[in-house]
Amino acid sequence: MLWYDHTITETKQRIPIRYVNISRQHIFKSGIHHRKERGEIMKKTVIAAVLAGALALGALPFAAFAGETEVSTEAASGELEKITVAASSTPHAEILEFAKPLLKAKGYDLEYTVFDDYIQPNNVVESGEFDANYFQHINYLNAFNKEHGTHLVDAGDIHYEPFGIYPGTKSSLDDVADGDVIAVPNDTTNEARALLLLEANGLIKLKDGVTINATKLDIEENPHNLDIEEFDAESVSEHTGDAAFVVLNGNYALQAGLNAGSDALAVEAADSAAIQQYVNIIAVKEGNENEPKIKALVDVLKGDEVKKYIEDTYKGAVVPFEGTVEASTEADTEAATEAE
Repeated sequence: MLWYDHTITETKQRIPIRYVNISRQHIFKSGIHHRKERGEIMKKTVIAAVLAGALALGALPFAAFAGETEVSTEAASGELEKITVAASSTPHAEILEFAKPLLKAKGYDLEYTVFDDYIQPNNVVESGEFDANYFQHINYLNAFNKEHGTHLVDAGDIHYEPFGIYPGTKSSLDDVADGDVIAVPNDTTNEARALLLLEANGLIKLKDGVTINATKLDIEENPHNLDIEEFDAESVSEHTGDAAFVVLNGNYALQAGLNAGSDALAVEAADSAAIQQYVNIIAVKEGNENEPKIKALVDVLKGDEVKKYIEDTYKGAVVPFEGTVEASTEADTEAATEAE
């Protein structure tokens, strides 16, 4: 028996080469027929070999390309540079969550961890465990550095959470009466902001020159004999049932389901001394503020997309900061006992 190559080409789809068994008698039926058929067989064999070779060679680039695609995809994902941020939950972590895909588009993988205190977020940045934190204002940062010997700096000014006067038993400041109770925070920082806001709305008058270190002792005029009662900042909102008005900072108002933009009777002006001192910042260890990833983080958080997210989400309870924070004074720093 003789074996020879044969390719079937009568179908639309090429069928692989196969071997066909034919008899010797069939091949040697006549000399002419033999030569003719042998020529046809040789011709078909050559064509088949060429086609097979072309297919084999053609398959190599595709296989190689497929392999390269997988490697490139893995390499691309591996190129994302990690940014680690310590943050408080509201609104800081929420803002960072929104910023994640924006930073990914710039080649960075943003990871944030929520802390429920104001000490550890600074410690983990000082130690190098985290690249940055986002929870505090510049005065608290300066006071923390002074007290703990840390070396943290402001890398970017992102937003502020305006103090507001909210309804308690009364729903309008026009209804204020002698002896009304107003609940305010008892820590130095937040109480000063509350008193400044009351002064800005004509309810009291502070001594000349007193700003963000004001206390009740600095009230010079109190025409309505208001009873200003002090409570822990986180509990002020619980006194809406026994105080005519309550004065809250932004994060505690949010946690109480209140919004400075829609619920407050009055809020801090954007150009007030308090806003300047209490803008929430991105803090990093000194020397790292100009690192590309830190600049990218700040640029995104101050960018138009994040600004719109803040405005649409918080509707005045959190406000993007547009200016530049001025250097704080020694008195300002000493007054800063609360981070937000």
